[in-house]
Amino acid sequence: MANACWSVGSPRFAAEAGVLGDAARQAAGRLEQAGKAVVAVFTETRLQGLIALREMGIRALMLAGDNPVTGAAIGKRLGLESRAALPPEDKAAIVAAMTRDDQVMMVGDGINDAPALARAGLGIAMGSGTHVALETADRALLRDRVMDVAAQIRLARATMANIRQNVAIALGLKGVVLVTTRLGLTGLWVAVLADTGATVTVTLDALWLLGFRVERRPVSRTGG
Repeated sequence: MANACWSVGSPRFAAEAGVLGDAARQAAGRLEQAGKAVVAVFTETRLQGLIALREMGIRALMLAGDNPVTGAAIGKRLGLESRAALPPEDKAAIVAAMTRDDQVMMVGDGINDAPALARAGLGIAMGSGTHVALETADRALLRDRVMDVAAQIRLARATMANIRQNVAIALGLKGVVLVTTRLGLTGLWVAVLADTGATVTVTLDALWLLGFRVERRPVSRTGG
């Protein structure tokens, strides 16, 4: 699969390529009926998965420098809102305006994307992008796969949830020991053991992230 050509498009685009089976078509239909923008990821011979962007609470917007007709056609295939015929400064202006109300992540690979990457809250360059884009962006996708964007968002959310959980565990345990110690119900050694136990507990709780399979989470593996 390392040398396979990957494509990203709407379920209809995948169906036209002959890789969207009945099960996948039904799954895409259910997701679209639920109000989600569905994107199919596939090779020349096989559907790799379906990504429901709105399921993650993310609004996806395509900014293109192509003419409006081409931009609209690509946006329709991808199932994304799109704006086309945009010079670099217009892309940057749109991203800057969006950052006033929302947290914005910009993904790009070309020289024309560099100003927008710089204005976004988080700029991500594709691994095969131009040197200017890679230098401007905050992060780069080394494997150059669009699916990695959704995967890394899920990993980041899981990490933050784990941090909040561990902080709550540690502070909660220390709070209980503090109260019981003040009441004379526990002594110094219990407090020491509780502190050590909290450290061990949060460390073990965080280790599950090592097995977090980011590649599986954003994709609905349906038959193709």
